[in-house]
Parts: sequence; structure tokens; C-alpha cells
Amino acid sequence: MTNSEISDILALFAKLMDIHGENSFKIKTYSNASFQIDRLPQQLIDLPKEHIASIRGIGDSVAKNVHELIETGKLTQLEDLIVKTPEGILELMKIKGIGPKKIATIWHELGIESPGELLYACNENRLIHYKGFGEKTQLSIKEALEFYFSNQQRYLYAQLEPIAHLIEQRLQRLFSHCRVQITGDFVRQCDIINELSFVISTNDEEIIETLAHEVEFKFDINDNGVLKFLFNNSIHIELHACDEYTFTETVFFTTNSPAFNDAFQEYFPEVEFEGNESEEDLFAQAGIEIIEPCLRESAEIIELAKDNTIPALIQTKDIKGIIHNHSTWSDGAYSIEEMAKACIQKGYEYLVMSDHSVTSFYANGLSVERILLQHEEIDRLNEQLKPFKIFKSIECDILGEGQLDYNDNVLSTFDLVITSIHQNLKMTQEKAMTRLLRAVEHPSTRILGHPTGRLLLSRKEYPVDFEQLIEACAKHDVVIEINANPRRLDLDWRWIQSAMKKNVMLSINPDAHSIVGIDDVRYGVLSAQKGMLTKDKNLSSMSLNEFEEFLKKKK
Repeated sequence: MTNSEISDILALFAKLMDIHGENSFKIKTYSNASFQIDRLPQQLIDLPKEHIASIRGIGDSVAKNVHELIETGKLTQLEDLIVKTPEGILELMKIKGIGPKKIATIWHELGIESPGELLYACNENRLIHYKGFGEKTQLSIKEALEFYFSNQQRYLYAQLEPIAHLIEQRLQRLFSHCRVQITGDFVRQCDIINELSFVISTNDEEIIETLAHEVEFKFDINDNGVLKFLFNNSIHIELHACDEYTFTETVFFTTNSPAFNDAFQEYFPEVEFEGNESEEDLFAQAGIEIIEPCLRESAEIIELAKDNTIPALIQTKDIKGIIHNHSTWSDGAYSIEEMAKACIQKGYEYLVMSDHSVTSFYANGLSVERILLQHEEIDRLNEQLKPFKIFKSIECDILGEGQLDYNDNVLSTFDLVITSIHQNLKMTQEKAMTRLLRAVEHPSTRILGHPTGRLLLSRKEYPVDFEQLIEACAKHDVVIEINANPRRLDLDWRWIQSAMKKNVMLSINPDAHSIVGIDDVRYGVLSAQKGMLTKDKNLSSMSLNEFEEFLKKKK
């Protein structure tokens, strides 16, 4: 083992001890030893064992660990610390600009255990409330995290959307004499995208030759006729070559999931794929209504299309009010007035202001006294902004046993209560269901917020018995949120039909912490379309009058 390797291991040991809050003298000792060993002219492995402790900056205790490293290639004390450290914290240590002390605060005080959770917290302005952090520090951490994620080669739909269209336009310019169309997971509006797929009406040789002169496109492999490139060293691209005669067929089959393709061919073996002008021609040949790309995941949708019973999917224009938002009263970036005026400008009829509750101290949650002051402000603004209306709401924490963190008298002062789990997310299904069901049963709960607590690509959901949860929401007349933040998209679209069949209302809400965040409702709509949500089953599609009538009907 080289001095450099020993130095790196001791440096990691010192950082982990710092994160775990161990003795500062010991931390400094190992940090200094790492520095000194990296500068030594001779390799420690070549020195007599008894000489190592006498080297400046090492000493007896460090020397014992150096001996262990040389003899076994590992450090038992370090391995013990690694076992005690969440994988996401170890990942955070790889990101430049986030030192051990900041990671310790992030982990122990904010309860954050992964880079994705930290980026989400930065977007919610949560770091600025803690010692050692401020707006500039939060911004630098956010930029470091975004750079880190740009090199992970798996993306949220929202991250890839602007890039996907730019690449499509670029390919259309480069192959101006050809037909070019984006296909694949992106067109099906999948929450997570592994690669972008395009069809080009030309041959493999022309594609490779043309893109050889474009520095952003790095050729990887020809995988059974699929040309794979890496765009800007980060985004995987698949290019499908075809001739003009098979263009529609290639677009069709590369857009759909394999399960849908198999089912379509089994149901309609007589369909002639070659020579069609459009996908509409294929569906016309099959004698069924057009199936939108976002629905082409499984065979079940074909049965609905045969019966002409695919419902009209919800559209972004169907959203009439912005439910679940945060202001500077908790961890939002804008005042209530600024958020309201932004909604008016965007054409919405109402705003539901749902700042964090008192237990969310990390998000500047509202005390009872501050709730009263906020309600006074909302009353004043409602007088100024008529006919637009701001509703008094709260995102109330579901605590460890399912209780809410205000008493019934306080909860009764709100027009609408959203209940969500934010803390102690590592739970068994039994524990998670106990908390969720008790909250759903509470007479004040009107909406269950982000019901699984997931952060896509960052944090797994806690285990939920969805059938039982949906049944409880139906029984107690509780709306289930489809949190439209592109890192959440929670409730997952796969459970929307189950909720609708039980007559449970859903609500596409942006969970906006800024004016820009209001527009996230669109990503909630795209995800909800995959679950065939209709506007009549979406709470935020209600007009102002309809929404007021909904609120009058108490649970």
C-alpha cells in the first residue's frame, strides 16, 4: 500500500470521525498524520515497522493503524464507522465544497441523508436557518450538487425536457434532408429517463459520419442496429436509423414499452406497418381509438381502446387553483402577496397557502402566535386582491404515532389542512401505515400530502399498503395529493386508477416554495396523465366557487 493510499484512508477516517462528532483532538491527529504521510520521501511499506511511530506527525496510536493497513489492506475502525454511516452521507463526502462539519449539520440537524434530499432542501431554502449556512453557502452547495447530478447519467423528466428538445432541433438541422423524431421513455412521459431516443430516416453510416464532426456527440457502440452516443459526456443517446418507408413503424415501436408492442402485435397481426404516413393510420387499421404515447405501457390500455373507453386525460389548462404552497413565513422564497400576484398573472383563480407546521423547525414552522399573524395578513390581502382568493392552510406534520402537531382548536382555524410525514422516514410498513391511517382518520385532514415520502433518484419511499390507504381515504373523504414537484411525483401514477375506482379525489399540487415552483403543476399533470386522471377527479381543477363548496362539506 502506497503512502498516497494510506494518506487517503486516514483522511477519510478523520472526516468520518468529524461527521460522527468524535474527539476533536483525535480528529486533528489523524488529519495531520494524513497530511504528513502524503509528503514523506520514502514509502512507509519500505521502512522498519518500529520506525513508523517516530515519524513526525504519526505517533504510536496512528502507527498501529498504519501497521494494520500495510499488513491487511484495511482499517477496522474505519470500516466500523462506514457501517454506521448512511450510504448517502458517504456520497455527500464526494461532493466538493461540502466539508465534514457541514455534512454533520445536514445529517444530524436536518435529517438529510443523501445528495438528492440535500438538493431538495436547498430548493426549499432550508439550509439558511442553520448556523454556518447562509444564502451564499446554500447557493454554492446547490450548484455543486447540480454539477454532481449532471454526471450521474440518470435524469428526472423535468431535467431532460429542455435538453431533449434542443438535441432534437440540433439533429433536425444536421439531418435537414431527413425526418427526425424523438421517441422512447421521454415521449411516454416517464418520471425517470435513462436515455433519449431518436429516429432518423437515413442509414447508420451517414449518422456516424455526420456526428463524428460534432464534439458534443461521442460515439459509443452499434448495439444490434441501435447507435449509441454520449452527449456532452453525460446523457445517453440512442439513434435508430431507418428508411422513409419504415419511419412511422420505427417511431411507433421505439416509443412504446416492450409489453405494449408485444400486445399490439398479438391483438392486431393483420396491421401493415410499412408505408403508413402516421401513427394514426396504424390505429385506424387496427380499428381502435388512438392511444396517446403516455399510456402505452401495458396490454390493458388496448382493451380500453377497443371499447372506445379511454377517458379524456387531464390537461395543464384544467388546473384552476394552486394548492399547497410555501411562503417566507416558513421556508418559501417569496411572500404570500408575491405568490398570489404570480398566480393571478398566470390566470389561476385561487391560492392555498400551506406553510410548514411547528414541528418542522428546520423549515421555520409556524407557532400558534405566528399562525394568527399570518391569517391577519391573508385577510388583508384577500380584501385587496378580490375576486382572487387566498385560502388559509397548513402542511401539518404527522408525528411519530400519527398524531398531528396542533390541537383541534388551532386546526379548526384553517380553511384546509394538508397532513404529511417529514421526519423519521425510516419505517416498517406497519409503522408507516399506523402514522398515515391515524392522520387520515383525523377529522381535520382534507388532503394527505406526498403519501410515500419519496424523492426520485434520491430517497426510496417508505413502505405503504396502497390498497389499505386508498380504502381509508375513501372512507374518511380524504384527498390524496399528487405532489407535482418533479423530484417527488408522489402519489405514483400507477396507483391513480385504484384511487379513482374507489371514488377518491386526487389533487395535483406543486408544493411550490417559489414563484417558479408554481409551474411544476405541469409535471404533475404529465405524470397524472399516465394514470389516466380526469379533471373531474382532480381537486385543483375545481373553480373557485366549486372549491369553496368543497371546503364547506366537512369530513
